[in-house]
Amino acid sequence: MPSLLSVNVGMPKNVPWRGRTVFTGVWKYPVHGRVMVRRLNIDGDGQGDTAGHGGEQRAVLVYQVESYRHWKQHFGRDDLEHGQFGENLTVDGLPDDEVCIGDRYRIGEAEFEVTQPRVTCYRVGMRLGQPELPALLVSHHRPGFYMRVLREGHIQAGDEITKIGSGPGTLSVADTDALLYLPDRDPEKLRLAVGIPALSPGWLGSFRELLKDAEGSAAAAGGAAAAWDGFRALRVAAVTPESTTVSSIHLIAPDGSRLPPARAGQYLTLRVPGAGEPAPVRSYSLSSAPDSGRYRISVKHEPHGAVSAYLTTKLRPGMILDAAAPRGDFVLQEGTGPVLLVSAGIGLTPVLAMLHELAAAPSAREVWWIHGARNPREHALAAEARALLAKLPNSRGYVFYSSAEPGEYRRDQARPGRLAKDNVSALGVPADATAYVCGPASFMTDIEEALVAAGVDPGAVHSELFGALPSITPGLTGQSARQPHQPPDPPGTGPVVTFARSGVSTPFPDGRSSLLELAEACDVPVRWSCRTGVCHTCVTPLLSGAISYNSPPLEDPAEGHVLICCTRPDTDVVLDM
Repeated sequence: MPSLLSVNVGMPKNVPWRGRTVFTGVWKYPVHGRVMVRRLNIDGDGQGDTAGHGGEQRAVLVYQVESYRHWKQHFGRDDLEHGQFGENLTVDGLPDDEVCIGDRYRIGEAEFEVTQPRVTCYRVGMRLGQPELPALLVSHHRPGFYMRVLREGHIQAGDEITKIGSGPGTLSVADTDALLYLPDRDPEKLRLAVGIPALSPGWLGSFRELLKDAEGSAAAAGGAAAAWDGFRALRVAAVTPESTTVSSIHLIAPDGSRLPPARAGQYLTLRVPGAGEPAPVRSYSLSSAPDSGRYRISVKHEPHGAVSAYLTTKLRPGMILDAAAPRGDFVLQEGTGPVLLVSAGIGLTPVLAMLHELAAAPSAREVWWIHGARNPREHALAAEARALLAKLPNSRGYVFYSSAEPGEYRRDQARPGRLAKDNVSALGVPADATAYVCGPASFMTDIEEALVAAGVDPGAVHSELFGALPSITPGLTGQSARQPHQPPDPPGTGPVVTFARSGVSTPFPDGRSSLLELAEACDVPVRWSCRTGVCHTCVTPLLSGAISYNSPPLEDPAEGHVLICCTRPDTDVVLDM
């Protein structure tokens, strides 16, 4: 009969780690006597990062004494105590390869249901002083598991554990963990997983995406393979002023051949040798029809932007720029329902490409074009957008000017005021629409809130963020937002690493072990969780160059992508971050 050996609790606290501070509840210690288990927690226990731990689906973490014995032998350690793996319940029995998602157990007065394996997280490795542990928990098939509380009650060490129900799918904890984190997934097991009601929503969503991928109806993370590797030379065919602040740059293949089609909404990453040393790298949305045989980007001349100034004032026809292939997953999706194309300022470029695609058919879908600009002098590509809308049988256009003369409003049939939440709400947009929103971050937040308030499904609202993606750094405290910069280390001697979205290029320092560590030193926004090549949170498009892994990841990322947490550059590299 399985039994409860120890009940372990601990409140979150600040812990120093690699010169930073982590707020974590992974430090758990045994308690004696009866303790109350409640719906969200055990009395005296807490979690520091509730996005990844705790809550109704992850109220109690279980780990087995058999796995303690395994790790004592693996690491040659005799100092492992109950609770040291961050678990609330140390048990004798309930192995990961036998316990199934949805199994139910009674312990003392309380009843529980198994919801998911442990989340791979760097903090368990921090707790044991074994940074590689998150990857080992997966590769050794010993993750442990979470349970939800079905009935509150008291428990204590020594209680017997009685199985009172079986999960519907007979998918073990170890198999579930491998299904998410390891390669060579069995589609039948994925179908089994998405049919288990007890599985936590986060894991359920991940398995649904993996099943779509396995069935060929969705691309792997990062989208379809790029049209070419690295950078290739493109010739400037024309530089065309579009407004007082925006110019369009038309790019063609040097040999006159047609360039590969892009998807409407994708962006082009350029290396611009004439704008600085080393050559700056910047990304710009394509504003042209997806299959025109050439590419067009429309660039706003920023007052202090060296690259935008070069592109809009010094670039001439016949000059050469280096470009990575079009990429990005902010793309127009197939469908028959209404489409909302919402933009502000230069944010119109990707949605204009979508408008080109819709007009080329022409699409019978209901198309709403909603755009905000300061005035007609700064409203780039306005005539082009109007001409495209005229080709669509079910289109409507709304333009807002925040600072224009009275006559200018009438001439362009524009509305006064800044395009914001209240204006969008007043338009009466259809609730069954799919929306594509592009502009400054605050604008997109306001518009997304307005659309959701109008009844649009949050999952149908897509946005394209200028600049780097927001960070994911679980548990770190006191992180102030700083502009990306050169690292504080002495100049490195390694290959040049370019963070394209952040505009930083720097030699790889001798003292850094990974591209993630270099990005952190430069205050480039980063995304990570396990830091050992398991969770793929840090997966990043590699625009050019070659890398090698410090330790092989458990599953290789999609082609053209790298896991920066365990990667070093072998040559000069350009990363889309």
